[in-house]
Amino acid sequence: MDTPSADRASVSRQSRHYARARAWCEWSDFHSWPERVQADMADPAGAAWPPFLLLAMPGIDATTQRICATRWLSARLAALHATPATQPMPLLPPTGPPGLPGRTRLRVGYLSGDFQEHATAMLMVEMLEAHNRDLVELYAYSHAQDDGKGMRQRLMPLFDGFRDIQAMDDRQAAQQVRDDAIDILVDLKGYTQGSRTLLLAHRPAAIQVSFLGYPGTLGQDFVDYLISDRFVTPHAAAGDYQEALACMPHSYQPRGRVREPHQPPPTRRASGLPEQAFVFACFNQAWKLTPEVFDIWCELLRSVPDSVLWLLEDAQAGGNLRNEALARGVSPHRLVFAPDLPQAAHLARLPLMDLMLDTWPYNAHTTASDALSAGVPLVTLAGQTFASRVAGGLLVAAGLPELVTHSTLDYVALARALAQDPLRLQALRQGFERQRHTAHLFDVTAYTAALEALYVRMWARHQAGLPPSAIDLPEPGLEGFAQDPAKKADA
Repeated sequence: MDTPSADRASVSRQSRHYARARAWCEWSDFHSWPERVQADMADPAGAAWPPFLLLAMPGIDATTQRICATRWLSARLAALHATPATQPMPLLPPTGPPGLPGRTRLRVGYLSGDFQEHATAMLMVEMLEAHNRDLVELYAYSHAQDDGKGMRQRLMPLFDGFRDIQAMDDRQAAQQVRDDAIDILVDLKGYTQGSRTLLLAHRPAAIQVSFLGYPGTLGQDFVDYLISDRFVTPHAAAGDYQEALACMPHSYQPRGRVREPHQPPPTRRASGLPEQAFVFACFNQAWKLTPEVFDIWCELLRSVPDSVLWLLEDAQAGGNLRNEALARGVSPHRLVFAPDLPQAAHLARLPLMDLMLDTWPYNAHTTASDALSAGVPLVTLAGQTFASRVAGGLLVAAGLPELVTHSTLDYVALARALAQDPLRLQALRQGFERQRHTAHLFDVTAYTAALEALYVRMWARHQAGLPPSAIDLPEPGLEGFAQDPAKKADA
């Protein structure tokens, strides 16, 4: 049911206040927010909160996240159905769009506003380049302007069709997808800024998939599958997701091959870092930080005297974080802020970190795989939600499962031990360097074959008249499977 307009206005004000407080690290009333959200979610007539905000909110479990997502979009679907001009299009026939005569390849469409210099595109570009064009045709549906930084020009030739749908409303864009006879439509945004989630409510493709951009359930039955992996979403978590879980054999996150930086790393001095200090670092955005995380980071700084904490520069959050450090008995000067740099220069400086420290309940995602690609170890704390388990899955796929912890005590103990034992940390980094180039996380060819195998399985089930169901790919034999679109679906 829709949320009353007064309640919608109230929650809108609350959510904006909360989002700003998180972005600026203003924590004076931080601990009151989970209680407010829990109360709203427990009340069937409670306010609908933007689902993304709950992903980084401590104390909010995956079940509550699902309730929030369902309520949030249900309110918007009610408005959609109320207006004839925006009502969802009639459903496709059970067998899906007829396609083109004699067509033998799966037609996969990627829907996003991030076909530009954005983390999603940077993660996906080598995967898109590796797609087997004898098996799939690729279409892009772009709903944002090009930023002019060159990534779109690299991406566009990889698609059989690149559709700019910015000027189209959702119904028109859905019709474009149908006109293109897309078999599988993959949404890369979910409930993130600038998304076009309601486009999927028109059911323009026979199979609709959520992938990469949103680490949680969309909570609606017009999305059939969520692409994940079994570290991030264990079997026991299936009930927290509206979608069937389609699990990759290693990490769900695509990542390009390990490559040498395009430019030499800067010196510590040039980066504002002390030459001899131990450098703890976290380049996650400030809204991922919580008082509990910062408590532990300051504890580590106190226990490792010759250490600094290297963070991304943030005009709003920086001063507040220095004040928070001082309140915890840490000199504000031990926080070093890294300026925003172009991507190549940013990646080149990552090896200056001694150890990356992760955040929770929203882990490092692209930031974690950037660090691992640069050979930097990462200590994470794995929770119970999708967003809180991503870094752990990346570490396992990179061959570093020993850096995944499951309690704050273990997190502190491991980070402290590595910082206080230079030989242990050196051995860890040297061992990782030897295996890094062959780790599953960076095998983009095998990753892409596995993703295509998921698409094949989804389509085979659909063609057999079977509903979406959990898919788990075995590790061996993926190449042969991905080459065989006619392979029968599991009953």
